[in-house]
Amino acid sequence: MGAPARLLRAVILGAPGSGKGTVSSRITQHFELKHLSSGDLLRGNMLRGTEIGVLAKTFIEQGKLIPDDIMTRLALNELKNLTQYNWLLDGFPRTLPQAEALDKVYKIDTVINLKVPFEIIKQRLTARWIHANSGRVYNIDFNPPKRVGLDDLTGEPLVQREDDKPETVAKRLKAYEAQTEPVLEYYQKKGVLETFSGTETNKIWPHVYAFLQTKLPQINQKSSVTP
Repeated sequence: MGAPARLLRAVILGAPGSGKGTVSSRITQHFELKHLSSGDLLRGNMLRGTEIGVLAKTFIEQGKLIPDDIMTRLALNELKNLTQYNWLLDGFPRTLPQAEALDKVYKIDTVINLKVPFEIIKQRLTARWIHANSGRVYNIDFNPPKRVGLDDLTGEPLVQREDDKPETVAKRLKAYEAQTEPVLEYYQKKGVLETFSGTETNKIWPHVYAFLQTKLPQINQKSSVTP
């Protein structure tokens, strides 16, 4: 009887609007691993009023970035529950100190980096409008309202979230680049960084899928059918 395959420890990186959420969900659909989103984890802890959740909420309400030590505690506490599983981290680590702290506890096997031109991301995010009362989402490029600026069902004006306004999107992308560039360099030096470039998620995904099939055979596939 051979030794069991070592469990996979993976990270996915990508700017807001790069398609990271879509690619992550497809990975979990096709491969046996747990997807751990730092955003979901934060929201869950804040809703439950945990010690870390209360701390994080204080910083968010003040418009400040959550300190590295709090984000690290949050992620590592959750990972203690996933020791028997392959996992994919999404949204953590986001800074070099977070990556170094993670490295002290787990050896990361691979880092999937989605590289989408910022101009494409700006176009994607700023094309999104919502109906505030219902949460219905429209996209000027591929799911526009029947009448410009108005909700299809109520005829009420659509609004743009603060996060989706052009000036805010530009700031978010700059902040991401400044935070994450050292993380990419860190993993590049370790030889575990794999970058997938493109402008459309549907065209990037097959390359990510093929990479996970061949580069990381220790993951059990849920289906042998190519997506």
